[in-house]
Amino acid sequence: MNKTIKTPVVPKALLIPFIATTSIFALWGFANDLTNPMVAAFKKVMVLSNQEAYNVQFAFYFGYGVMAVPAALFIRKFSYKSGILFGLALYAVGAILFYPAALQGRYDYFLISLFVITCGLGFLETTSNPLILSMGDPSTATQRLNLAQSFNPLGSLTGMMIAKFMVLDRLLSVDYSNSSEIVALGTEKAAKIKAHDLDVISTPYIGVGLFVLLVFLIIWKTKIPAMYLGKHLSIKQSLSLIFKNKLYILGVLAQMFYVGAQIMCWTAIFQLVEYLNQGLPVDHKIDGTYWNISAMLLFVSTRFIGTALMRKINPVKMLTVFALAGSLLCLGVILTTGILSLICLVLVSVFMSIMFPTIYGIALKDMGEEAKLASSGLIMAIVGGAFLPKIQAAIMDFGDTVNGTEVFGDIVTGGITEIHFSFILPLICLLFVAFYGFYAYRVKRVINS
Repeated sequence: MNKTIKTPVVPKALLIPFIATTSIFALWGFANDLTNPMVAAFKKVMVLSNQEAYNVQFAFYFGYGVMAVPAALFIRKFSYKSGILFGLALYAVGAILFYPAALQGRYDYFLISLFVITCGLGFLETTSNPLILSMGDPSTATQRLNLAQSFNPLGSLTGMMIAKFMVLDRLLSVDYSNSSEIVALGTEKAAKIKAHDLDVISTPYIGVGLFVLLVFLIIWKTKIPAMYLGKHLSIKQSLSLIFKNKLYILGVLAQMFYVGAQIMCWTAIFQLVEYLNQGLPVDHKIDGTYWNISAMLLFVSTRFIGTALMRKINPVKMLTVFALAGSLLCLGVILTTGILSLICLVLVSVFMSIMFPTIYGIALKDMGEEAKLASSGLIMAIVGGAFLPKIQAAIMDFGDTVNGTEVFGDIVTGGITEIHFSFILPLICLLFVAFYGFYAYRVKRVINS
């Protein structure tokens, strides 16, 4: 019988610390998907272009690039548990900073708050992912990480629903088709609408900040083992091993392109819905949040299914096939119109579901103590979610603006609008992920064989 089937994914002795660490995964999922709809919210409330509104994503994901390496050095010197606690502290501080940002009504203050939150998330992800990989037999490491990562989308779903029902549905500015209508109400009335909406946006962040402080106390009281991965290496020795590992280097690039594709596909659901709603009567308009939630439901269910299938199917093969399928669906978004293009976009989430933890597990395969430092590169790669969506937004903004309403033009005569053509970027990103899976298979780095 196959060894993987006999070997427990999580040993009984490590079950409690595994559960405690896995709970952290939901927290950064919550932050990620509470923030994605805020691009549309800030665009409306602060009267911004797509590129300006996408600074929300830039500020949010740039924190990963800044903090991943310091986090890795921190846990090398101290412990995984210390890294988790420090990350939770930064997360809580950044979320609570939304309170003074709302009082001041400054967009840049909100961006700073988001940046601090993701500095904390950088610590949490750099710490939690390799910790989960180490909690059991190496042969089940990728499956174990997929299992833990399956709880990330549960937090994401919660974030989406709070964004919908506690934020987007309560914004007063959405009752007006463009900023000129709000300005026509007078300075005092317009200021009240803005203040109300910024208060609505900040409330869930302040609430989650207080909740994270509670989680901090729980983790502080939980015994989490040190989980040594091998003999201690100097930073120079670790870097020497890391940079000789081509599978790891390509894995960092694949992770960067995957995260960029994920953020582009999920955030742009709202932009595509905005385009499709142009000219429709109010009672026929599409609600982007429900489509976003549908994408996440498909994502989380497929991740659980994919994790189970990895007991039978090589994760490297699964990654390659899923990446190719996701690429074809992005092509579908580009070439189709109307609701069909939106369906193609939502279905991309099915095939993105297993990518992050699978790339992570493949890239760190057979690493020992150097995984602590190597993990920072894979978390730093999340910065792809900061830069690539900005490029997509620039493509979208090629359209003209008439009376405060964006009119999407055509890239090709008779054909493709900017909003549709912008999905060439996630298409390219997912093709690179497919290449990485194919390369990993060719070099015979077989996971769970």
